[in-house]
Amino acid sequence: MSDPHPDRHPDAERDDTAPSAPTASELVAQALGGAARRAGMDPSNDDRTSHVVWAAMGGWRGVLESLLPGLAFVLLFTITSNLPLSLGVSVGLAAVFTVVRIAQRSPVGAALGGLIAAGVAAALALWTGRGQDNFVPGLITNAAYGTAFLVSAVVGWSLIGLAVGFLMNEGTAWRREARKRRVFFWLAIAWAALFYARLAVQLPFYFAGDVTTLGTLKLVMGLPLFAPLIAVTWLAVRAVYPRSAAAADDISA
Repeated sequence: MSDPHPDRHPDAERDDTAPSAPTASELVAQALGGAARRAGMDPSNDDRTSHVVWAAMGGWRGVLESLLPGLAFVLLFTITSNLPLSLGVSVGLAAVFTVVRIAQRSPVGAALGGLIAAGVAAALALWTGRGQDNFVPGLITNAAYGTAFLVSAVVGWSLIGLAVGFLMNEGTAWRREARKRRVFFWLAIAWAALFYARLAVQLPFYFAGDVTTLGTLKLVMGLPLFAPLIAVTWLAVRAVYPRSAAAADDISA
């Protein structure tokens, strides 16, 4: 007996029930949400703001890994003007942190990323012979992150909203709520402002070749500005999910 639907593909019925491929926004949301969760920033958890900020910075180990390599470079270069020595100690400290994490079987993502970034920056500075070029990768990163947050806010797909939507299991449903759209818009703008502020303040000293001031500003505008903005972001997100926060409070009681 002939098939009454000869043009139908033999896998048509399976295609109807097969899960659709994730969209670009879903892939971005998964990546951002996963990173936020690993950093301890999950709005569905009943955590105090201070705990969330501390977890996002990686605790004492994360603070030391973020500050010591850069501080060592600035101090040594200011005192000795010896670029290879300053870079060698800075990269060496980053390598020690990474080795310690591997030995203790701790998550090595952040430390390894810091080591790679330090190695690339040091290689560039050694190649050009200019100390200020040690900060070029950081400047480029600030420009890229600032642009990404700004564009996401302007086009209505806030990166903060995508991450939170994934963590709260609502996908992109937040875009249908004016309050959430507004909050996530301004949070993305705030993060963009942070990255652009770093550029605006640090670039003049880069072009002037003032390595000591540039390095000091990078440290001052790093964790000291990152931590308060993490706190603001956390509080704002929890404010637009009061029911989820209350449910988490009930469970933890």
